[in-house]
Amino acid sequence: MSKMRYSRRAILKTGGAAVAASAFPAPMIWAQDIKNITLRQFGTGVSNLNDVAMKVKEDLGFTLEMTALDSDAVTQRAATQPGSFDIADIEYWICKKVWPTGNLQAMDTSKIVNYDKIVGIFRNGKLTPESVVAQGTAPHTVGFTSGPGGTDFADNESGWMTLIPTIYNADTLGIRPDLIGRPIDSWAELLNPEFKGKASLLDISSIGIMDMAMVCEAMGEIAYGDKGNMTKEEIDKTMAIFTEAKRAGQFRAFWKSFDESVNLMASGEVVIQSMWSPAITAVKSRGIPCVYQPLKEGYRSWGGGIGLSSNLSGLELDAAYEYINWYLSGWVGGYLMRQGYYSAVPETSKEFMSADEWGYWFEGKPAEGDITSPTGDVLASTGDVRDGGAFDERMGRVACWNSVMDENQYMVRKWNEFIAA
Repeated sequence: MSKMRYSRRAILKTGGAAVAASAFPAPMIWAQDIKNITLRQFGTGVSNLNDVAMKVKEDLGFTLEMTALDSDAVTQRAATQPGSFDIADIEYWICKKVWPTGNLQAMDTSKIVNYDKIVGIFRNGKLTPESVVAQGTAPHTVGFTSGPGGTDFADNESGWMTLIPTIYNADTLGIRPDLIGRPIDSWAELLNPEFKGKASLLDISSIGIMDMAMVCEAMGEIAYGDKGNMTKEEIDKTMAIFTEAKRAGQFRAFWKSFDESVNLMASGEVVIQSMWSPAITAVKSRGIPCVYQPLKEGYRSWGGGIGLSSNLSGLELDAAYEYINWYLSGWVGGYLMRQGYYSAVPETSKEFMSADEWGYWFEGKPAEGDITSPTGDVLASTGDVRDGGAFDERMGRVACWNSVMDENQYMVRKWNEFIAA
């Protein structure tokens, strides 16, 4: 936090109460109160990171207990166990399932210091005024509610958010270029018989079916009305195509966890698969060639944010708002962007990255020296350019968002049948 303008400890030491009051609209919490607070956070392993919890303790003084689960377990816990957490670090498609339960509370955007700097994707759905909103559960469609106590979704910036956005990315297929030996430019390649027994798919229904849809559309097999909200007929056609491929031996495995995807790719058992950006980073950090391949049909995207339990109140609620403001102030954003993610407030993250890191990860510029992960592993060398290029180029080519469909229950049943086939 050496670069952070508003360090809690610095404020305490200098007696800067006026600065603190203007910097953090949330009620002031003094060190003697906050040090005994513990907030329980859960979410996926993507952003529930021990380094973040340690930095929270160092900078804010309270304890953040983190639990990492897979997406399905995150959804179930948020929807059915409201007393088991204080902070839910979840994706927007999960929010669509959880928010109507009333287990999360609306958050006042006037208490969020950097609200006006949050990228447009999370506020009105558009990266630029000319942007076309992609199919699926776009974050802004489930990002706002009508007010305190609301369990609905507002279609405008109402001043009350369901989640405070933190992390997002444009996802694609990961490949082993050394083992494939030729260019890959289409989602259709996932079902190419050339990769029989060496392909893999993510076994999380609401995400996996979006990858399936990108493949089927790229193959010219299905013209979806809306990939993010399929009809039963479209679901059946999609599953039939992938079930046929599965029975023909196309897939080596179906993974649920980050580590599974890394090990499959690093071992060479799989050469093309659904993948997440930090998994690519993890494979490359082992000195193994791995590419997050830009594809001509565009990206499947996702976004996540912080939600607060409806049971949270008093000092704990104040601490949670302090945590959110700290999260968006730059240190975490810089940490995440070094893994290939994007921060909801990129400009604060820039303060915690070198000019070369910012140029490589965000602007799509060639690296001027070694680009390293947060743990110091070399990910790129002089002259290398990020897969897919600059932020605007990548996020400007999103074809669909991870989604929850009107026919979600039917889709999940068909997905389970596919996995069992």
